[in-house]
Amino acid sequence: MESPHSVNSPRRILSLSKQRRATVSFPDDRTSGFGLSGEHGPKPSEVYGFVGSITVVVASVVFFVWAYVPDSWLHSIGVFYYPSRYWALAVPTYVMVTIVLMLGFYVGLNFMSTPGPASINTIYDEFSRDPLSPDSSLEEDDKPIESIYDIGIDQINDIMFNDVS
Repeated sequence: MESPHSVNSPRRILSLSKQRRATVSFPDDRTSGFGLSGEHGPKPSEVYGFVGSITVVVASVVFFVWAYVPDSWLHSIGVFYYPSRYWALAVPTYVMVTIVLMLGFYVGLNFMSTPGPASINTIYDEFSRDPLSPDSSLEEDDKPIESIYDIGIDQINDIMFNDVS
């Protein structure tokens, strides 16, 4: 089928054998493994996504039919047992209020866990580092790059509020 000197490519198989001229063959997609599903089949995430999207569409259609079609039409097609129309408004409203309350609760927890503006913890924490003293014996060109450190609040105040001209 293939010569031992052939080069495999996703698009075609090139035969480089010296016994005959170079030939180009296009293998069938099912035998090469480059077809749509190949030997392994579709990925589970693709299947779950497809089934999930179809389920959402069907559930939305059923919800809108239940919420907007009059009772007489539902009775004419043989549907007699269904929830009250009150729940067509109540459930989405409850879901939206729950989401808003969860967001408010989350923001409130963040405010509670953040130190106040006058707290010393907003300036220094366990990761704060003071600058290392520079080695004055080296010339300007030979000095290494300074390590990363926190700038003190006194230096920031001097830069921001004192006229340094």
